[in-house]
Amino acid sequence: MKLIPRPAVLVALVALASAVVVNATAPSAAAADERYSATIRRTEYGIPHISAKDYGGLGFGYGYAFAQDNLCVLASWVVTMRGERSRYFGATAMSDDPVRPVTNLSSDVYYKSVTDSGVVGRLLARPAPVGPGAEVRRLVDGYVAGYNRYLADTRAANLPDPTCRGKAWVGPITATDIWNNLLDLNRMVGSAGLKDAITGVRGPEADGPDRRPPAGSNGWALGRQATRDGHGMLLADPHFPWNGIRRFYQVQLTIPGVLDVSGGSLYGTPVVQIGHNASLAWTHTVSHAQRFTVYQLRLAGDRSSYLVDGHAEPVGRQEVEVTLQDGTTSGHTLYTSRYGPVLAVGQTDKVAYALADVNGANLRAADEWLAMGRARNLTELRAAQNTYQGMAFVHTLATDVGGTAYFADASVVPHVTDAKARRCAKPSPIPGLEAYVLDGSTSACRWGKDGDAVVPGIFGPAEQPRLTRADYVANSNNTFWMTNPSAPLTGYPLAWGKARTELEPRPRVSLDMIAQRRSGADGLGAPGFTLETLQATAYGKRNHTFELMRSDLLRMCRANPEPTTSEGERVNVREACRTLADWDGRATLDGQGAILWREFFTRLEGPTKPGEPRYSPWRVPFDPARPLTTPRGLKGDDPTVRQALADAVFFFQTNRVPLTLTPGQAQRYASIPLPGCTEGEGCFDRVRMRGLLGADGRYPEVDTGSSFMMAVELTPDGPRTRTVLTYSLSANPASPHHTDQTVLFSRRQWVTERFTEAEIAAAPQLKTATVRG
Repeated sequence: MKLIPRPAVLVALVALASAVVVNATAPSAAAADERYSATIRRTEYGIPHISAKDYGGLGFGYGYAFAQDNLCVLASWVVTMRGERSRYFGATAMSDDPVRPVTNLSSDVYYKSVTDSGVVGRLLARPAPVGPGAEVRRLVDGYVAGYNRYLADTRAANLPDPTCRGKAWVGPITATDIWNNLLDLNRMVGSAGLKDAITGVRGPEADGPDRRPPAGSNGWALGRQATRDGHGMLLADPHFPWNGIRRFYQVQLTIPGVLDVSGGSLYGTPVVQIGHNASLAWTHTVSHAQRFTVYQLRLAGDRSSYLVDGHAEPVGRQEVEVTLQDGTTSGHTLYTSRYGPVLAVGQTDKVAYALADVNGANLRAADEWLAMGRARNLTELRAAQNTYQGMAFVHTLATDVGGTAYFADASVVPHVTDAKARRCAKPSPIPGLEAYVLDGSTSACRWGKDGDAVVPGIFGPAEQPRLTRADYVANSNNTFWMTNPSAPLTGYPLAWGKARTELEPRPRVSLDMIAQRRSGADGLGAPGFTLETLQATAYGKRNHTFELMRSDLLRMCRANPEPTTSEGERVNVREACRTLADWDGRATLDGQGAILWREFFTRLEGPTKPGEPRYSPWRVPFDPARPLTTPRGLKGDDPTVRQALADAVFFFQTNRVPLTLTPGQAQRYASIPLPGCTEGEGCFDRVRMRGLLGADGRYPEVDTGSSFMMAVELTPDGPRTRTVLTYSLSANPASPHHTDQTVLFSRRQWVTERFTEAEIAAAPQLKTATVRG
């Protein structure tokens, strides 16, 4: 079977000639063929508030506003999804995927294969809820028209962003591009993260699937028993990439009497993913539930077929051609099965492996987010999730004006019971794909069915881990079981994740922060959350591993003031130990000792030898009966621990880096110093850099961490909200909104959101425009 790549779709700019942009105060007669109209009001930090009379107009206004700020990012991603990166940027360069970058050639082969499969067209031909609903279709069409209108008005040669100004790869987009982006978002922790394994195109360092942790997050939904005034409150702290298409864009979307939602919207999507309306607020954290299974295929004869229940089924062939920079083409043959793409890894003369991605044909999330934005309370939010069942890989935490807190792993999970997983288990083709490798030679190992599931093969809502409380629910990418320690969740299939497992330091500090605020033990005043104490708690910058290990560390320092490095060098650590003793354990801009601790602690994290289990430095091991207080302490009498301290201090001394090096000196984004510490250290609002501390005392630029932070109090008089978009609204380095909110984040400050008409109208230097097309 040969699939021919679709030609690039050309959009005539002449069709957009009727669109105009006018000042809102100037009268304008609508053209006879005018389809779209929207008002864009920008308040502090350039935040757009978009209103229209219908969904098409709302999408148009959103697409236009987004293009003003971030056209280059989406334009580059459209090249990626069309499989044209090798043509414009070279086959061996790395792609612009901010989560799982691969070579451009591997990226192109993968995305060409997705396009050629026709999956998006088949979904668009289906009615809701499996296919998109009418409102979302109009939003997408309007969004595309608004983006293209801005490009036609401005022209590629005159774009304000030098990143793509005048580039040949910048052009109009299509609705198919946006649908492909929505599909790819849902596939992010499935097939989109396994491009090399699917295509067989390996980069210079590609030795297996990328096992870096996916984007993470913190989320709290606080009920009336946890807040000072009995109001529902929510803290959103997603940890998504700071560059590329998976950034959040802050926006308010309004159709009077129909929709009024404000929050964070991922680039290239016309809906709010994390946000609030007048009476409801919600956020998401990344769930660790299973997103795919791998099926072992028993090959027959000449390997052109495989056996299922004793009958041969042909292996499908997909021919993909990628245009290279010199104009020549590179041909690739991919193989398919009833389960999904056949992996290019792990094959022998007898077996091959196929990937079954539970989100491989999922466009339902956009409808679900739109319905959540319209929901007035938790009952309606749950109804939206039960109807669409489209959350690809996230938990949902929410609260409403009544002060009830709600948690659900309402994500899409393959229907594999524990019994089936045991009965059908097969060995993994490569390290990193160990979980849920099943026997593909029998239909008895196919995914099961639930009567309440919107599509076959997934667990229905009745099987999802859920919890409703009057005090709180919380998640920091731990599994569901410690959502609230007073009501542990257990008894769910392992496909959802394991219960009674060790909490990592970040989830532990999260729960401890809530407990201390509820008791008043955190020094922030009387017990119970207010909006102000919620903000202060979120910005606490606590390093939990240091808190749990400090006393043992100082005891080790006194007993072993001159430990030996891994290279046999004796090192005097007395000054380093004094620095750590004086540090308050918070990764603030001026936290002297924060970087020294990180360099010591991270040297404890890796395995002692390749293939060995990860070394544990904890003195008291994990006890499932005491999940909030174990593990704890430091093995100060272990030579491995003393050596790690010696190695860290030796690095500082050799490179003449001050032992008092602070986060503000060591880590930056766009030259702005940033506070915070890393995931492994147990930091709540974390940061991450792709690289080690340099000899100059600097890390590579921060590229992941707290992104769109939102603290909401839902009062009977309306929401009170504080936000900060850590990397700011615009990726354009020439924009005044490229780093303005980053400066706020550096200083632990927030933006007071303007939600009501009165609040928006009162904004100093309010800028208003009407866009039509």
